[in-house]
Amino acid sequence: MSDPIIPSLDIPPGDFAAYIFDCDGTLADTMPTHYQAWRTALGEHAESFPEAMFYELGGVPTARIVEIINERHGFNLPVDETVNRKEAIFLELSPEVAAIEPVVAIAKSLAGKKPMAVASGGHRRIVLSTLRALGLVDLFDAIITAEDYARGKPAPDPFLEAAFRLGVPPEQCLVFEDTKTGISAAVAAGMQYVLVPPPVRKPQP
Repeated sequence: MSDPIIPSLDIPPGDFAAYIFDCDGTLADTMPTHYQAWRTALGEHAESFPEAMFYELGGVPTARIVEIINERHGFNLPVDETVNRKEAIFLELSPEVAAIEPVVAIAKSLAGKKPMAVASGGHRRIVLSTLRALGLVDLFDAIITAEDYARGKPAPDPFLEAAFRLGVPPEQCLVFEDTKTGISAAVAAGMQYVLVPPPVRKPQP
């Protein structure tokens, strides 16, 4: 897989008290790997989950995605079993994951200087596996995953929980996110944000 190229980031001016990062598509270039895992896990139903739908649901908790697939297509996919199968496949593929270097560089430059958290729609074991694979897990003061809140993005709960654990008012936090769902959650939390654009991949030689 070629290295992704990330266009420059548009960072709002000001001195923020804390920084909150999404994981997939923001710190880690995992979205193609997640989609591959979904397609494999869905088996005969894979064609009912096109790539456009996958990106439309970026940031939505994994179990909720299964529920949405069932609702849209009249399927009865078992939620927990499908989630577990998808996550097991992703873990097998996770060594392929690369860092999104401009965002990781910002996180590394702030580590130990400002409170930082990860706020993800993924399950804890998946998020921790990704962060460990990239050597990033120790940068963060808090790691918020789907087990830590009642309502997933676009609700503000993941970011509000992160701000609470960091001990910083929401309006003093800056969020890094790559999806419309995540940006909506940041706005709902009263936080400023940086939209991380999708990687542009170099053509293979």
